[in-house]
Amino acid sequence: MSDSEAEDRELRALQAALAAEHAAVYGYGVVGGRIGKQRRAEARAAYDAHRARRDVLVREVRDAGGTPVAAAAGYALPFPVPDAAAAVRLAAELEARVAGVYADLVRDSAGERRRAAAEALREAAVRSVRWSGESVAFPGLAERAADGTTPGAAAPTR
Repeated sequence: MSDSEAEDRELRALQAALAAEHAAVYGYGVVGGRIGKQRRAEARAAYDAHRARRDVLVREVRDAGGTPVAAAAGYALPFPVPDAAAAVRLAAELEARVAGVYADLVRDSAGERRRAAAEALREAAVRSVRWSGESVAFPGLAERAADGTTPGAAAPTR
């Protein structure tokens, strides 16, 4: 693979991570509206972490010569979120999806960016376990094994 092709793959992976972070920020807005009082601080911390990662990714996409993908006005959630139990399931799902996208960025990057992507993958996997109470052997890859697709963020609504 040429340097140009590698840079293009890395930029696409950065954009995918940015899109996933936009969706996670949106999703945690929903989680925050439904989560029980006892887990509200945990939801707020995750929301803040995703906002911070989103802001870093905007700069990285620009530094890589790209135009950062914008957040959608709304996102289709994977299931209805009528109560606190569903909010917890949504938080776990958001984190699992974000972990999958960061797994792709780990694969398509090198050096400091790869290290940062691996750290983001680890953080998302840990949050997913905290929310769901379940873990997987290879965070970010389990989704592919289940349905054969690349995990991603919630679908934007248009």
